[in-house]
Amino acid sequence: MILNVQNETAPLKTVVLGQPYSLGKAPTLSETYDAKSYESVKNGVYPIEEDIAKEMSAFESVLLNYNIEVLRPLILPNSNQIFARDVAFVIDDKIITSNIIPDRADEQEAYAPIYDDIAFNKIYNLPEKAHVEGGDVVLYNDIVFVGTYMHPDYPQFKTARTNAYAIAFLKELFPEKQFIALELKKNDTDPRKGILHLDCTFMPVGNDKLIIYKDGFRNEKDYNFLVDLFGKENVFEITQEEMYYMNTNVFSISPDIVVSEKGFTRLNKHMQEEWGITVEAIPYYETSKMGGLLRCSTLPLIRE
Repeated sequence: MILNVQNETAPLKTVVLGQPYSLGKAPTLSETYDAKSYESVKNGVYPIEEDIAKEMSAFESVLLNYNIEVLRPLILPNSNQIFARDVAFVIDDKIITSNIIPDRADEQEAYAPIYDDIAFNKIYNLPEKAHVEGGDVVLYNDIVFVGTYMHPDYPQFKTARTNAYAIAFLKELFPEKQFIALELKKNDTDPRKGILHLDCTFMPVGNDKLIIYKDGFRNEKDYNFLVDLFGKENVFEITQEEMYYMNTNVFSISPDIVVSEKGFTRLNKHMQEEWGITVEAIPYYETSKMGGLLRCSTLPLIRE
């Protein structure tokens, strides 16, 4: 398999979609590792496997309808394997295996058959000290945006997933790319006050459009930089409540087709009517209760 992913929106050819089966029992509060799951467990609304499976089947149907090759990881017993984006990510023709949090390290075994189809010299494992997850890596051709948290209390946050060491490693691996670190606000228990991954506060769609949540960034200058880069007329600003429901975490099949959650009425209307994008709206609300949505569930391997 010749990997190729240079941005978030080029026509998709091959993608890994996470796995909803053998999810295991709901975690306890202390076992959760993101604010949305913490809230779901606390409120007694953590989703059940049957509902997640229905939503992921709807997502898979859309992908197959567009003749996209959909690969799935092996099913591991009693393991949450929904969010494929956290396990690895592709930049250009290389796949980088994430140093995901120890609670989820077993998930990587399930990708062995997929890795078997990739040339070994295109597979990169990060040094132990380098922490990064695919949700924090957003590709925009020659620019790679990386969500991070740089403060000394990094180890105290379960939701701080990508560090400066990882960004330095990626810069060495891709010297021709411009890496832009964007610091995110973190909160382990309140999903309205912190951002788990960069794709939960910012996402390019189309060829030059942007969905963004201003208050997800620790530094307002980062938000201003992004708005200037894309142009204010190309930016759709979401509210705190829309961020809470993960409106930025949509998934592009091509510049003209976006898979979105059916409840994102304001965003979906804007994408369709103002930007001329076809929106494939599916139910994905139950999955969102675990701290991720459509982009989080995917690992694109080949785009045109």
